[in-house]
This record gives sequence, structure tokens and C-alpha cells, in this order.
Amino acid sequence: MSQDSHLLDGKFLPEQPIHPEGEAFFSQLTEMLDGQPKDPASVERSLSGWDGLLEKIAAELYHVGSMILGGGEETILLIEHVVANVDIPACSDALDARHKSRLALGADAISVLRKRDPASVAAPAEEEGPVSCIEDDDLSAAGVTHAELERMLTAPEDQHLRGWLEGLPVSQRTIFVLRAIGGLSSVEVAVLLAEHGGAAAQDWTPDAVRSSFRQALCSLASQLIHATHGK
Repeated sequence: MSQDSHLLDGKFLPEQPIHPEGEAFFSQLTEMLDGQPKDPASVERSLSGWDGLLEKIAAELYHVGSMILGGGEETILLIEHVVANVDIPACSDALDARHKSRLALGADAISVLRKRDPASVAAPAEEEGPVSCIEDDDLSAAGVTHAELERMLTAPEDQHLRGWLEGLPVSQRTIFVLRAIGGLSSVEVAVLLAEHGGAAAQDWTPDAVRSSFRQALCSLASQLIHATHGK
């Protein structure tokens, strides 16, 4: 994989477009959250007709959260907490709301991981040097394209990807998911780890996140090549 800074600092994958009704739903929520008391019946009327979109938003968040924490009740409760606590009025539009919800998801997920095992999200003892990796030409020679890699990462239910993720160290898996699937930057992930990972995680830096992300990319590229050669 290429190691240029744009790949490691910018969006790893193109952002998925907002649902066609996303902006209208965002406007509706913004109007509701005006600081005035609302009775349950009014809230129910305002949200009527949006059930499908609400489910889609929750499913997108669950897709990301379950890759970090695993599926189950704990992840469902985390998603409910994120949806209930994102500050919609402070968001500029639907895209901003989605981004802030993923930041909140990352913060909550890292807090859960810290409670499970503080050492699992600890910062590396020292900055790691450059990681040798498979180059783009090698991927092409093996018949693996970036388009195929993107399809693998964005498939809602990809057991091969999940199996590979489960084999990664916890911090590396978290970084990869938040960067490649959640669309967060290396700087944002470093801040989330340092602020929510406890004392052992306070020394996470953007460079350390980039290094860990690069290692995960190399691991995934190697797996794809081995899988292609095994066909």
C-alpha cells in the first residue's frame, strides 16, 4: 500500500453520501431541540415517519462499534448513548452530525476498552520507525485493487474482514476501524485515545496512530494477496 501522507491523514475511503432524506431529518431534529419543553406526544408526532432513517443511522453506528467492541448488548447500549447525547443543535449540517456521532462513538468505545483492560489501549513505549510494506504495484500484480479493498471495508457484513480484525491488537483494531471505517483523522483518533484511554494512553500522538494504522493496512494487504494467490 502507498504510504503517502494523504492516505494516512485524509479520508482513507470516500465518505458515504448522506441519505437523501438526511438533511430534512436533521432540520426536523434541530427544530425540535430548541430548548423548549416538549410533551411525549409532540415528540412522537415529530418523529413519525422517520423510523426507517433512524434505524439506518443506528445500523451505521452499530457497524462501526461492533467492529471495535464485538456485537451484542454492550455495543447496542453504547449506540443508544451516542444517539441520545450527540449535540445536534451544535452541528452545522447532517454531515457534521454524522461526524460528531462517530467521534462520540469512538470516545465511548475507547472508554469501554479501557475498563476491560487499560493496557489494551496503552500508547506505544516509543515512536516506531517506518514500516516496510507491500507497494501498490505488488497489489496490482496479485490482482488486488484499491476498489476491491474499498468494497471489502464497506461491506455491511464481511466475515473475512471481521475475522482479520479480531486477530489485531486491540489498539490497532480500534485505530484501523475509526480511521478506515469511521472516517476520523489520525489527529482525532490520537486525541480520543489520549483523553478516554486512561493514564496509559495519554501519550498517543498522531504519528503513533499513523504508524499503527499503516501496520494494519500492511497486514490487510498481505492477507488479500495471500487470499488471491490461494484461489
